[in-house]
Amino acid sequence: MGEAIAFYVISALILGFAVLVITTRNTVHSVLFLVLNFLAVAALYVLLTAQFLAVIQILVYAGGIVVLYLFVVMLVNLKRPPEVHADPHRRSSLGFSLSVLVLAELAAIVVYGRLTPAPVAATAEGTDLAVNNVERIGYLLYTDYLIPFEVASMLLLVAMIGAIVLAKREL
Repeated sequence: MGEAIAFYVISALILGFAVLVITTRNTVHSVLFLVLNFLAVAALYVLLTAQFLAVIQILVYAGGIVVLYLFVVMLVNLKRPPEVHADPHRRSSLGFSLSVLVLAELAAIVVYGRLTPAPVAATAEGTDLAVNNVERIGYLLYTDYLIPFEVASMLLLVAMIGAIVLAKREL
Protein backbone atom coordinates (compact mmCIF):
# COMPACT_ATOMS: atom_id res chain seq x y z
CA MET A 1 0.00 0.00 0.00
CA GLY A 2 2.82 2.39 0.91
CA GLU A 3 4.67 1.63 -2.32
CA ALA A 4 1.57 2.39 -4.37
CA ILE A 5 1.13 5.75 -2.62
CA ALA A 6 4.81 6.59 -3.14
CA PHE A 7 4.52 5.58 -6.80
CA TYR A 8 1.54 7.86 -7.38
CA VAL A 9 3.13 10.77 -5.52
CA ILE A 10 6.38 10.47 -7.50
CA SER A 11 4.43 10.09 -10.75
CA ALA A 12 2.45 13.24 -9.96
CA LEU A 13 5.73 15.07 -9.26
CA ILE A 14 7.16 13.90 -12.58
CA LEU A 15 4.10 15.11 -14.47
CA GLY A 16 4.05 18.41 -12.56
CA PHE A 17 7.72 19.12 -13.21
CA ALA A 18 7.25 18.22 -16.90
CA VAL A 19 4.42 20.74 -17.19
CA LEU A 20 6.57 23.36 -15.46
CA VAL A 21 9.44 22.69 -17.87
CA ILE A 22 7.16 23.45 -20.79
CA THR A 23 5.21 26.38 -19.35
CA THR A 24 7.96 28.35 -17.58
CA ARG A 25 9.02 31.46 -19.50
CA ASN A 26 12.52 31.71 -18.02
CA THR A 27 14.76 29.16 -19.72
CA VAL A 28 17.10 28.74 -16.76
CA HIS A 29 14.13 27.94 -14.51
CA SER A 30 12.92 25.51 -17.15
CA VAL A 31 16.25 23.68 -17.04
CA LEU A 32 16.13 23.59 -13.24
CA PHE A 33 12.64 22.05 -13.36
CA LEU A 34 14.07 19.54 -15.81
CA VAL A 35 16.70 18.60 -13.21
CA LEU A 36 13.95 18.08 -10.64
CA ASN A 37 12.08 15.96 -13.17
CA PHE A 38 15.15 13.78 -13.73
CA LEU A 39 15.64 13.39 -9.97
CA ALA A 40 12.00 12.35 -9.54
CA VAL A 41 12.44 9.76 -12.29
CA ALA A 42 15.51 8.47 -10.44
CA ALA A 43 13.42 8.21 -7.28
CA LEU A 44 10.89 6.18 -9.24
CA TYR A 45 13.67 3.85 -10.38
CA VAL A 46 14.74 3.35 -6.77
CA LEU A 47 11.14 2.53 -5.88
CA LEU A 48 11.11 -0.08 -8.64
CA THR A 49 14.37 -1.65 -7.28
CA ALA A 50 16.42 -0.49 -10.25
CA GLN A 51 19.18 1.25 -8.31
CA PHE A 52 21.66 1.10 -11.17
CA LEU A 53 19.25 2.92 -13.47
CA ALA A 54 18.65 5.52 -10.75
CA VAL A 55 22.37 6.24 -10.43
CA ILE A 56 22.81 6.39 -14.20
CA GLN A 57 19.78 8.69 -14.43
CA ILE A 58 21.36 11.09 -11.97
CA LEU A 59 24.86 10.93 -13.44
CA VAL A 60 24.00 11.07 -17.12
CA TYR A 61 20.82 13.07 -17.30
CA ALA A 62 20.74 15.24 -14.19
CA GLY A 63 24.48 15.79 -14.54
CA GLY A 64 25.66 15.71 -18.12
CA ILE A 65 22.62 16.46 -20.23
CA VAL A 66 21.47 19.36 -18.07
CA VAL A 67 24.95 20.88 -18.21
CA LEU A 68 24.73 20.64 -22.00
CA TYR A 69 21.33 22.36 -21.93
CA LEU A 70 22.70 25.11 -19.67
CA PHE A 71 25.60 25.69 -22.05
CA VAL A 72 23.16 26.02 -24.94
CA VAL A 73 20.98 28.42 -22.95
CA MET A 74 23.98 30.52 -21.97
CA LEU A 75 25.55 30.54 -25.43
CA VAL A 76 22.42 31.38 -27.40
CA ASN A 77 21.40 34.98 -26.98
CA LEU A 78 17.62 34.74 -26.61
CA LYS A 79 17.13 38.51 -26.54
CA ARG A 80 18.58 38.91 -30.04
CA PRO A 81 15.99 39.58 -32.75
CA PRO A 82 15.52 36.89 -35.40
CA GLU A 83 17.56 37.12 -38.56
CA VAL A 84 15.83 39.10 -41.28
CA HIS A 85 17.62 37.63 -44.27
CA ALA A 86 17.55 34.11 -45.62
CA ASP A 87 20.82 32.26 -45.86
CA PRO A 88 21.68 31.73 -49.56
CA HIS A 89 23.61 28.57 -48.69
CA ARG A 90 20.64 26.90 -47.00
CA ARG A 91 19.49 23.79 -48.83
CA SER A 92 15.92 23.26 -47.70
CA SER A 93 15.18 20.53 -50.24
CA LEU A 94 18.22 18.53 -49.12
CA GLY A 95 17.21 18.84 -45.47
CA PHE A 96 13.63 17.84 -46.24
CA SER A 97 14.71 14.82 -48.30
CA LEU A 98 17.13 13.68 -45.57
CA SER A 99 14.41 13.98 -42.94
CA VAL A 100 12.06 11.90 -45.13
CA LEU A 101 14.84 9.33 -45.53
CA VAL A 102 15.38 9.13 -41.74
CA LEU A 103 11.62 8.81 -41.18
CA ALA A 104 11.45 5.98 -43.73
CA GLU A 105 14.38 4.26 -42.03
CA LEU A 106 12.68 4.50 -38.63
CA ALA A 107 9.47 3.10 -40.13
CA ALA A 108 11.43 0.20 -41.62
CA ILE A 109 13.01 -0.48 -38.22
CA VAL A 110 9.59 -0.52 -36.56
CA VAL A 111 8.15 -2.85 -39.23
CA TYR A 112 11.16 -5.16 -38.99
CA GLY A 113 10.88 -5.20 -35.20
CA ARG A 114 7.22 -6.17 -35.38
CA LEU A 115 7.79 -8.96 -37.90
CA THR A 116 10.74 -10.68 -36.22
CA PRO A 117 10.17 -12.69 -33.03
CA ALA A 118 11.63 -11.36 -29.80
CA PRO A 119 14.80 -13.15 -28.61
CA VAL A 120 14.68 -15.11 -25.38
CA ALA A 121 16.59 -13.52 -22.52
CA ALA A 122 19.81 -15.31 -21.57
CA THR A 123 19.47 -14.77 -17.81
CA ALA A 124 18.27 -17.55 -15.53
CA GLU A 125 14.66 -17.63 -14.38
CA GLY A 126 13.87 -16.83 -10.77
CA THR A 127 17.02 -14.80 -10.08
CA ASP A 128 16.98 -11.74 -7.87
CA LEU A 129 16.37 -8.47 -9.74
CA ALA A 130 18.88 -6.51 -7.68
CA VAL A 131 21.69 -8.99 -8.38
CA ASN A 132 21.36 -9.23 -12.16
CA ASN A 133 20.08 -5.72 -12.79
CA VAL A 134 23.22 -4.48 -14.54
CA GLU A 135 23.60 -7.69 -16.53
CA ARG A 136 20.01 -7.54 -17.77
CA ILE A 137 20.27 -3.87 -18.70
CA GLY A 138 23.49 -4.47 -20.62
CA TYR A 139 22.04 -7.46 -22.43
CA LEU A 140 18.84 -5.64 -23.40
CA LEU A 141 20.64 -2.44 -24.31
CA TYR A 142 22.94 -4.13 -26.81
CA THR A 143 20.40 -6.59 -28.25
CA ASP A 144 16.77 -5.47 -28.24
CA TYR A 145 17.34 -1.73 -27.81
CA LEU A 146 20.48 -1.23 -29.88
CA ILE A 147 18.82 0.97 -32.52
CA PRO A 148 17.14 3.35 -30.02
CA PHE A 149 20.43 3.52 -28.10
CA GLU A 150 22.31 4.53 -31.24
CA VAL A 151 19.60 7.00 -32.29
CA ALA A 152 19.78 8.67 -28.87
CA SER A 153 23.56 8.92 -29.14
CA MET A 154 23.25 10.49 -32.59
CA LEU A 155 20.71 13.02 -31.32
CA LEU A 156 23.04 14.00 -28.48
CA LEU A 157 25.92 14.34 -30.94
CA VAL A 158 23.85 16.59 -33.21
CA ALA A 159 22.84 18.74 -30.22
CA MET A 160 26.47 19.09 -29.17
CA ILE A 161 27.58 20.03 -32.69
CA GLY A 162 24.73 22.54 -32.91
CA ALA A 163 25.82 24.17 -29.66
CA ILE A 164 29.40 24.40 -30.91
CA VAL A 165 28.30 25.93 -34.22
CA LEU A 166 26.13 28.49 -32.42
CA ALA A 167 28.95 29.36 -30.06
CA LYS A 168 31.48 29.64 -32.87
CA ARG A 169 29.27 32.02 -34.82
CA GLU A 170 29.21 34.42 -31.86
CA LEU A 171 33.01 34.35 -31.32
